[in-house]
Amino acid sequence: MMTAAAFEEIFSALHPHFGQGEARSLCCILFEDVLDWHTGRRDRELTAEEEQQLQQIQDRLLAGEPLQYILGQADFYNIKLAVSPAVLIPRPETEELVEWVLEECAMFPTTPRILDIGTGSGCIPVAVKHAWPDSEIWAIDVSEPALLIARQNANRYEATIYFQQVDILDATQRELLPQFDMIVSNPPYIPHQESDLMSADVLLHEPALALFVPDEDPLVFYRHIMAFAQTHLLPNGQLFFECNEFNAAEVAELGNQLGFQKGELRNDLQRKPRMWRGRKG
Repeated sequence: MMTAAAFEEIFSALHPHFGQGEARSLCCILFEDVLDWHTGRRDRELTAEEEQQLQQIQDRLLAGEPLQYILGQADFYNIKLAVSPAVLIPRPETEELVEWVLEECAMFPTTPRILDIGTGSGCIPVAVKHAWPDSEIWAIDVSEPALLIARQNANRYEATIYFQQVDILDATQRELLPQFDMIVSNPPYIPHQESDLMSADVLLHEPALALFVPDEDPLVFYRHIMAFAQTHLLPNGQLFFECNEFNAAEVAELGNQLGFQKGELRNDLQRKPRMWRGRKG
């Protein structure tokens, strides 16, 4: 079978389940990553092994498995990152958070020290270090399997990042960290009661540890991270969060109550309030 025919065949199989736009996007990623469409001839005869591989991937997609986990990698901010079910698949909103952080680079010393809390795949620190080589980057996570993936991604781009296994909810552990010019976090922020709003592929495959917070305390990570930032941000240091659109205003109000200055909520490209920034006085 020729590659063009295989593309249309897989697209036709995926279209009823994912819709036209997402099905075509999935096919493009699949053929670029598996068949190197971006470097080789687009239309050629597939080998028997390639046909079998494409069929297996199609079957897994139709069973609800995310393509990024099938391929073992995800695109993020112009780089490719290893991913597994131990980490969340990086999202476009997090790319927007990285962009905001990088906008502020001129405000800080030549070698600013930045901490990413709940690093997961390492998408934030690796992308920032890749775009801003002079920065000193630290990253923490409670999950050792996640840190293994994050270290793999840092090594892939020869990015020097100081990884540590730390539970940010444990004041004893977090107090051992140094001070920073910037702290960034995309923490767990989805109350369990909102799980019915989520797609089945996320619920079945992505790590609940990185997604959910108690219904009775949805801001638990924001509160603890803000308390940590009060003592571990240098003067005029900045704190950046990714937020749940449904309680982003509460995150901003919490920041005001705790004394962070120039607090700002920013919408994502879908015009939803998904990011917050505050400055330590």
